[in-house]
Amino acid sequence: MAKRAGGGRGRGKATRAVSSGVDEDDAAEPSDQVRSSKPEPTHPLPTRSDEKKIGESPMAGLYLVATPIGNLGDITQRALDLLRRVDLIVCEDTRVTAKLLARYAISARMLPYHEHNAERMRPELLQRLAEGRSIALVSDAGTPLVSDPGYKLVRAAIAAGHAVTALPGASASLTALLLSGLPPDRFFFAGFLPAKSGERRRELGALAGIPATLIFYESANRLAESLADMTELLGDRPAAVARELTKLHEEVRRGSLGSLAGHYEAAGPPKGEIVVVVGPPLAGTGAVSAADLDTALKQALAQMSLKDAVAAVAAATGRPRREIYARALALAGADPAS
Repeated sequence: MAKRAGGGRGRGKATRAVSSGVDEDDAAEPSDQVRSSKPEPTHPLPTRSDEKKIGESPMAGLYLVATPIGNLGDITQRALDLLRRVDLIVCEDTRVTAKLLARYAISARMLPYHEHNAERMRPELLQRLAEGRSIALVSDAGTPLVSDPGYKLVRAAIAAGHAVTALPGASASLTALLLSGLPPDRFFFAGFLPAKSGERRRELGALAGIPATLIFYESANRLAESLADMTELLGDRPAAVARELTKLHEEVRRGSLGSLAGHYEAAGPPKGEIVVVVGPPLAGTGAVSAADLDTALKQALAQMSLKDAVAAVAAATGRPRREIYARALALAGADPAS
């Protein structure tokens, strides 16, 4: 399973940028110009020999720049140097990005690029790239493109033959994974679950069989309900709820999905923006009775396809998928031979 991870967030960012309390003397100094990975022949990227002197504009192209997810000190010197020198900074919310730029005394032209204006703005940005301009793309917090419309701009820029490179940095999803205490060697970033219960449950059913740690973004108001659905459809797996990452009131609450669902149901929506990390499927214990298995299958089949129901119940019970599938066919009145 391919890994998907990131930190920028289009509808509900990982955490809004706030003052970090870092002394001005600690602000990063300008560093060398952007280094490239191996360029494709048709999409050349800037190389060391192409770099311009500090203070001059960087080579033309699109630069994907990670920004802090809360603590404004979490930005690289390379990113600060690039933001000082590009022709244009494209961001989700100019007010949020302006706080970061002000913290480091960076004066730059900004244009908004978000889900509401992306279709209109994309051709204009591509034209600027064609004119030889340098453009930095940032999200409100974290790594751009994850849960925001930036990937469409990147795809279009690559198709047009423009240089595209990335300046890595903060990521809410990876930060939460590191703090969760759950297996990090194989993970799947699922982004936001659907807001509607039925759609959310169907998606969870489809994710249940993935043999990896799952990472979700979730809103505070839906957290308790989503955790309850996860408990039912994924099984009572170990999990962690991380919020206010890198900020003063950072919190990571660890426990089973069921216990976390109960906590937030009683406590109410927490403050801050949230990442939920769920451990991989539990190993089977063989302790599930036939009656309990039938009940779980009937409930799942009433809300999702046979395939998704089998995946969800197999993950929740730890029983072999082949056994669950045969029983699901029997309950659905289908012929296993078909």
